[in-house]
Amino acid sequence: MTIAENLAALESRIIAACQRAGRKRSDVTLVAVSKTFGADRVDEAIAAGVTHIGENRVQEARDKKPQVRGTARWHLIGHLQSNKANDAVRIFDVIETVDSVELAQKIARASDAARDVLLQVNVGDEPQKSGVATGNVDNVVQQIREVDGIKLIGLMAIPPIGDPRKHFRRLRELRDQVGLEQLSMGMSEDFEIAIEEGSTMVRIGRAIFGARG
Repeated sequence: MTIAENLAALESRIIAACQRAGRKRSDVTLVAVSKTFGADRVDEAIAAGVTHIGENRVQEARDKKPQVRGTARWHLIGHLQSNKANDAVRIFDVIETVDSVELAQKIARASDAARDVLLQVNVGDEPQKSGVATGNVDNVVQQIREVDGIKLIGLMAIPPIGDPRKHFRRLRELRDQVGLEQLSMGMSEDFEIAIEEGSTMVRIGRAIFGARG
């Protein structure tokens, strides 16, 4: 199937999930995750209607973005090392993986305008994953809100494998608790559950671009 055909099938599933949850389709932003795929495939997705592109690695996006002809908002959805903050702010419109006040401060110093960011939460309290502990979200959100040059718009998480619904629900509760708007959760294998639980951004790669080599 072509990317356009994959997007059409995906769109039907997103609409159905929104209907089950009593939500509007416009409530959910599709972020097409293009990691390992070339600029030509990104342009194909943009031509088919994609308006948000997600990349995991700063270096890959730095090499790829100049070759992309189409226009989209670029999201960093992978871990950001503090020494890559300068590159990240030049490449990305949204940084979804801020996991400390210090990183937010570094992004702010590197930015020439207010930068949209999300706070990554380690919603499953997994030691191998990045993200703020669930019990520390309130405190970190308050501190990041005081950082000039940063616009904190929501929370993001990658839940543990198995039973994602309870983790999506927990992230939504945390988002509501701190009074933010965006909720980035859900990937190819679980985005429908994420939408049912309130996700406003779904990060989908395989269902759009196919299996990675």
